[in-house]
Amino acid sequence: MQASEPRPNLPETPDERRAALSTMRADTLQRIEKAVLLLFSERDFHEVSLAEVAKAANVSLQTIYKYFGSKEVLVYAMLDVMLGRLAERMLDHLQGIDDARERLRKTFWVTLDYMDRHPAVMLLLFTAVPVSRHRNIRIYESPELINAFLGVFQDGQARGVLNRRVSSKVLLDVFMGIVGRVTLMHIVRREKRSLVEQFDELFDILWRAMSCDTPVT
Repeated sequence: MQASEPRPNLPETPDERRAALSTMRADTLQRIEKAVLLLFSERDFHEVSLAEVAKAANVSLQTIYKYFGSKEVLVYAMLDVMLGRLAERMLDHLQGIDDARERLRKTFWVTLDYMDRHPAVMLLLFTAVPVSRHRNIRIYESPELINAFLGVFQDGQARGVLNRRVSSKVLLDVFMGIVGRVTLMHIVRREKRSLVEQFDELFDILWRAMSCDTPVT
């Protein structure tokens, strides 16, 4: 077999990778996740080898190749696992909230709280994966999460409290843009005060950026 040919049975799509990971022992997956966060958050992407990941995770290099096949896919898959937890938490917290402003507030709080607790995930996302490759992380295509997100903005637009001159997808971009930039620079500057401690001020900025000048009654 030529070295350039794909390995047999190697999962190729995000869904196939997620299905394959569901067969991995939980403790093995946890060790790999920890190794990826440790190595890629401290060093540039091109400086880390799969052999180093395997050693740090105390698994065989064959296991890494079996489930991931490449360093890029390894990072995509681990980010999907990590961000999937944020998605589950967000969906859970949105249950039973009717007020549009409170739904947005809760969504923002859950996101900032996650970023405070997992700064290495943000570093991995923004430094190891080009924006053009975010689509390779399955959670970005998750209909459950995207629909929940868009539902928050569409509900606010329907009630006349969020800007209706742009689409709900643009509001999602504004939300993610603010969260991403604020979180990344918070980590880079090594700020002592947590994001959640600044929540009220940050939410006020977000709300003024997205709300209608004159609410529709």
